[in-house]
Amino acid sequence: MKGKKILIGITASIAAYKIATLIRLLIKAGAEVQVIITNDAKQFITPLTLSTLSKKPVYSDFVKNDLGEWTNHVELGLWADLFLIAPASANTIAKMANGICDNLLLATYLSAKCPVLFAPAMDLDMYIHPSTKKNITTLESYGNELISARHGELASGLIGEGRMAEPEELFSEIESFLSKKKDLSNKKVLITAGPTYEAIDPVRFIGNHSTGKMGLALALECYNRGAEVSLICGPNQLNLKEYPFNTIEVQSSTEMYNACIELFEHTNIAIMSAAVADYKVAEVASQKIKKKDDTLQLELTKTIDILSSLGKLKKKQLLVGFALETENEKSNASDKLVRKNADMIVLNSLNDKGAGFGGDTNKISIIHKDKHVIDFDLKNKKEVAVDIINEIVSLMN
Repeated sequence: MKGKKILIGITASIAAYKIATLIRLLIKAGAEVQVIITNDAKQFITPLTLSTLSKKPVYSDFVKNDLGEWTNHVELGLWADLFLIAPASANTIAKMANGICDNLLLATYLSAKCPVLFAPAMDLDMYIHPSTKKNITTLESYGNELISARHGELASGLIGEGRMAEPEELFSEIESFLSKKKDLSNKKVLITAGPTYEAIDPVRFIGNHSTGKMGLALALECYNRGAEVSLICGPNQLNLKEYPFNTIEVQSSTEMYNACIELFEHTNIAIMSAAVADYKVAEVASQKIKKKDDTLQLELTKTIDILSSLGKLKKKQLLVGFALETENEKSNASDKLVRKNADMIVLNSLNDKGAGFGGDTNKISIIHKDKHVIDFDLKNKKEVAVDIINEIVSLMN
């Protein structure tokens, strides 16, 4: 942290009071701190407090004084090693996502060349609103790093997500980001994600509830650590084309298999996190099947086992599989690791609350070839991705 230049942007939220403690922690660690504050944020914390703690003037306007001296937002963006926007209000997040530039903080954000971290702070209903979620996803697609809002008591009296991370947590996130090595530089990573849909007829399919969120979190973590990432994803609502890596969208297990085979030879690491259907219809109807009888019988055949196929082709690649189990979890996952010639298995259990499909959290165990098992606590999927990639890097080394 010593000598690092940290730019902090403060927007209008009661959580602004936490930034005073964060500045003290950063200064104590040897960092330089510069603050930009919006005019509305001054109602929650004063520039005098921030200036005293940072030992630098605090900026909020394009013009510094009555003489017309200009505050150069470009210079501020170039000065910083890291730009943290905290608290980031719903209003500012929306403007950042849509390129709206009506204050100094936003002008600096749009011209910043350094990494940008943002820590949302708002009420529960605002945080979970679809527009806010979409804006946050958009910012992540630009390469900005989200410091997720925490669960707790909010200013409104509600209990839930929306509470900004504590100063110590923000400090830890900054420290971790700055110390993060590009330990996947020059590595090509192949990741599968989401479900596959196996057609029954032109309108019906066999599928599952996977959303692809875990695979996307893995892709972002690998990309941020310097990898060349290819993400092959089944049907999803993730707006993958907005992300800064190669995305290939498929429907069926056969399409996912073909895409994997095409890329695997030139891959260093393959992470098979997709929930691929185990069976497909033997003969797909060319027309919609009409409802006639009380029952309908479908003949199902096995789909291609992608993980097993790559295990047979594997040379120097590191191959990681996923297992979702409901009984004898670790035994079944360990057996899968051996049978499919994987190097590591990530185990989910549907018996663990908060794990599995659809949500923003996951609870995993990682099983290695030597039967060593590492159990992790329930975390958001971004943090789970960090744990998985840390284990992969450790295995590589």
